Amino acid sequence: MVRNVQLRLTLKEEATPNGLEIRTAKYLGLEDGTFTIKVLRKSIDARKPKIYFNYKLAIYINEPAPSDTLNFKYKDVSKAKPIHIIGFGPAGMWAALRCLEMGYKPIVLERGNNVKERRRDLKAINQDHQVNPESNYCFGEGGAGTYSDGKLYTRSLKRGDVRRIFESLVFHGATEQILVDAHPHIGTNKLPKIVQNIREVIQHHGGEIHFNTKVTDFVIKDNTLKAIVLNDNDEMAVERVILATGHSARDIFDLLHKKDIALEAKSFAMGVRVEHPQHIIDSIQYHCSGERSELLPAASYSLVEQVKDRGVYSFCMCPGGFIVPAATAPGEVVVNGMSPSKRNNLYANSGIVVEINVDKDIPKYEKFGALKGLEYQKALERLAFTSGGRSQTAPAQRLTDFVEGNLSVDLNPTSYQPGLNSAPLHSLLPKLIGGRLRQGFKAFGDKMHGYYTAEANIVGVESRTSSPVSIPRNEKLEHPVIKGLFPCGEGGGYAGGIISAAMDGERCAEAAMRGL
Repeated sequence: MVRNVQLRLTLKEEATPNGLEIRTAKYLGLEDGTFTIKVLRKSIDARKPKIYFNYKLAIYINEPAPSDTLNFKYKDVSKAKPIHIIGFGPAGMWAALRCLEMGYKPIVLERGNNVKERRRDLKAINQDHQVNPESNYCFGEGGAGTYSDGKLYTRSLKRGDVRRIFESLVFHGATEQILVDAHPHIGTNKLPKIVQNIREVIQHHGGEIHFNTKVTDFVIKDNTLKAIVLNDNDEMAVERVILATGHSARDIFDLLHKKDIALEAKSFAMGVRVEHPQHIIDSIQYHCSGERSELLPAASYSLVEQVKDRGVYSFCMCPGGFIVPAATAPGEVVVNGMSPSKRNNLYANSGIVVEINVDKDIPKYEKFGALKGLEYQKALERLAFTSGGRSQTAPAQRLTDFVEGNLSVDLNPTSYQPGLNSAPLHSLLPKLIGGRLRQGFKAFGDKMHGYYTAEANIVGVESRTSSPVSIPRNEKLEHPVIKGLFPCGEGGGYAGGIISAAMDGERCAEAAMRGL
């Protein structure tokens, strides 16, 4: 017999050994040893001072719970028809895995290094301020998702099988906890191994992955993609190409634009990273003083405010995390956030960004056509580079000084390894962004008492929230003009995170197979 129930446990009950079993037995009137619990969902309700752990359970009474053995059946595709995939981030990885399942050979072309070699590139940007434009926090095996918080929450529930992607992650090494948590994440310390496992599965079944291989041109005849040029030299014949290069592959946008391949400007968001001591966010969210209970994870938040008809909102909030340098070319400063699996760093950081309507807000950039948002991004990233000190040192300001229009005499300690330079971001950022951020931060301080504090820094700039360019595609997921080209994932404008990109990768792989 199976009973589905929902239970709420107090913090004290959660801390009690076998507390869930005791609570379940009492709720259903059962004796110990007569039932097995399978947790389907777990979340924390901390909206009020009394904190609850919410559980959705399947209770198996007088019968064992079924096995959750996960299995994906991959075929030997060493001699199968090829599908070429440009980029090995989440979209490219799951496109390749889907090819294995369906009996097609993925040939993956990745401009950056594998995860092991990529660590050296990250060390170079963090410690030596040297940016490798081919391998960095955005480019390389696993894409931007590899060195991130690994947040798996998505609103794209109608775009594919979310559960399937979660199960695939577990199959390749992620903890089964991600199948249960309401807001699951993996952690930057565990993601590289999962990415490596996926690569080894693809190679073991006959797929190919070529690192340090950059696509520099497309050979098109009669509006059909015939070949791709690699590293400005070798030409590779193709029939189906999944373009999964991510939102920061600006050279791909430039290449498509120069070849008059249809592109569209897309609205996006830009702003700053704000960094608080984690204990401040914990005290606000958990209504506590001192250290939070060890049963509670580092607290997070989600904030949004409408300011002058534009959204100002938190993005990619990283509790117990780090701010990292995410530039993809010399002469620019870009910041992003990541967290380890335990989220046990001393600081909490989040992007706080302003919605930018690409058709109304940046008229001075109209001359760039479909690339106007991209050029606007570049301008602010160059500004951050200059005001930060012409290195990967980032411009920063105390939160209260930014809002009140004062230059910070000194700055708070930070997790950002390249270091901070005090700069008047309140006057450097364009009013479109800076003015709305200042009002937004005031509103956030009213919503979360203690959030607006001199103990927080803001760090510039957070500019890579999503692609400012969209590559159009038709109902068959193919470019409407260039046959054989399938724009995919965040770079095409069709995803906004690990899970949505992975789902889109699967869909594009299925689309590319049709008629092949």
